[in-house]
Amino acid sequence: MKDYSIETFGLTKIFNGLPAVEDLTLKVRKGEVVGLLGPNGAGKTTTVRMLCCLLKPTSGKAFVVGHEVGKDSLEIRERIGLLPEVPGLYGELSALRNLEFHARLHGMPKEKARKRAEELLRIFGLWKRREDPVATFSKGMQQKIALARAMIHEPEVLFLDEPTSALDPEAARMVRDLILELRKEKRTILLCTHNLHEAEELCDGVAILNHRMLAFGPPRELERTFGKKEVEIQVEGMSRRMVEALRKIEGVRSLRKEGNRWLVEVENPEKTNPEIVEVLVKMGGRVKYVKPISGGLEEVYLKLVRSDEV
Repeated sequence: MKDYSIETFGLTKIFNGLPAVEDLTLKVRKGEVVGLLGPNGAGKTTTVRMLCCLLKPTSGKAFVVGHEVGKDSLEIRERIGLLPEVPGLYGELSALRNLEFHARLHGMPKEKARKRAEELLRIFGLWKRREDPVATFSKGMQQKIALARAMIHEPEVLFLDEPTSALDPEAARMVRDLILELRKEKRTILLCTHNLHEAEELCDGVAILNHRMLAFGPPRELERTFGKKEVEIQVEGMSRRMVEALRKIEGVRSLRKEGNRWLVEVENPEKTNPEIVEVLVKMGGRVKYVKPISGGLEEVYLKLVRSDEV
């Protein structure tokens, strides 16, 4: 348990007889960024709320920084930060007062709270607007304040629900860079996102949910396991005889031409690719290149979610 910041065992939440989260077992190591992916209503936010001690699980167990959810709620809340779907800021208070207030709630002395609030406002480019009520801020600026609030007490674990939602590309890039910096500091982050490219860039592991766990692992591992294994080949002098020879190779599932390239679906690229090249060269083909094609995490996500919904 000491190696993990988050652990769940059969975690389940039922609303009105319908499971929002069902039998979720998940382990997140200290210092990892793990993404929760899934369609709307798949249970991502419900999972986060249970782990943050805002919802009581129907069954199962969960531990955050070594403390049990439902038994050690105060200890957990002191050591985590949460960016919720809806920020819930105090609109009439200034940006500075919002952050100072939450810092004081976490027991931070007044001067330290002020210094930490200033530090975060400068990081997020909002220092010049520090005295303005956050109700006057754009949605993206309010998102920055909400993220700063989640970080104000330097928590061990951060729960981020769509952290780049409503942000312009430059601000979203800044938040992603910040998450990478936090990972370097060995802070654990559980990230709910619909942005699959963001998950690929940031996450050590990805959990794909649709009320229950469909798959969990590093993005590249999920692609190897569930993705379509296709190889792109460009050959000078490709003949019908070569095409027929490739079709006969064990492990070749399909072969089709697109423009001046050939796409070959194989069971095991590492095993089959060398044989493909060998056959083509022996038959007089000039192989310009052979490279694997990956649909990325998006392909894996769509395949798993669609299969689960059938």
